[in-house]
Amino acid sequence: MLALYRRDGGIHTPSDLGAEPLPRDIVWLDLISPSPREVEFVERVTGLTLPSIADLSEIETSSRLRVENGALMMSAPLVHRVDTERPQITPVGFILTRERLVTVRFEPLVAFANFLHKSIGPDTPHASGAAMLAGLAEAIVDRLADILEAIAADLDVLSQRLFQVGPGRREHRPAREEANLRNSLQRVGRSGDLSSQIRDSLLGIARIVPFVAIHGADWIHPDVRVTLDTLRQDVASLSDYDAHLTNKVQLLLDATLGLINIEQNNIIKVLTIVSVVGVPPTLVASMYGMNFKFMPELSWEWGYPYGLLLIALSAILPITWFKLRGWF
Repeated sequence: MLALYRRDGGIHTPSDLGAEPLPRDIVWLDLISPSPREVEFVERVTGLTLPSIADLSEIETSSRLRVENGALMMSAPLVHRVDTERPQITPVGFILTRERLVTVRFEPLVAFANFLHKSIGPDTPHASGAAMLAGLAEAIVDRLADILEAIAADLDVLSQRLFQVGPGRREHRPAREEANLRNSLQRVGRSGDLSSQIRDSLLGIARIVPFVAIHGADWIHPDVRVTLDTLRQDVASLSDYDAHLTNKVQLLLDATLGLINIEQNNIIKVLTIVSVVGVPPTLVASMYGMNFKFMPELSWEWGYPYGLLLIALSAILPITWFKLRGWF
């Protein structure tokens, strides 16, 4: 899909991709999973070579940030599908020239949709592609900040659940407690994975912002430079906050695993007590169950109650000892 945005905020729809020239007032060309015809059209009207998804997925700095024939070629990994069970990273390409901005992406992104909703229209004209890029980067940073806030809120809930003490903490059956801990472990792991993906996205934006400010210093409007400086500070603060959340994820991960170990130790303790308590009665019963001819207790009038009493005492005494030791 190809969308062309004018300087005045309007949208241009090309009628013929094969021969139609590009209007001069177009400042942003946005390609989403472009078809070969759309790629050919954009390359023809702009004189640029569009990167493929393999090119955008390169992790070397020289591949993500470079200058070709006066155009700034940039790429960054952005997180998407955050609201699903499996958030993913998708590469996004940015090509900035003096006249316009070209973006290449292969997934619909919420940040782009927010930018289009809030900043594209007759009331919000953009004078240049650099202004478009600055506004788009702001929308991306805002989206990443929202995701970090959601992660922090979820971690706070998990922290209160794990570390709650006193009368407010409910005691659950072992099976239910194990299920709760397993669920907490999965949520902590998902938050940690998402936080790592956001760190990659922040790193990509943190590289793009100064790169544009330095290489476009001669032709970028002062207002855009101010926006880029603000973005640099925002990205730095979000990176610090993401590092804080990473530490909290590690704390909750260790705490959850510790509680799971405690639950497992309690189960082993119960099994140990049961097995130890059951050994003496078994010994007494097996001893008096032997078929020897001469056993003095066989002729006793109270031999059977005596045997039952020994079995009961042999079970009660270990339980009492474990109780005094504080095992349960």
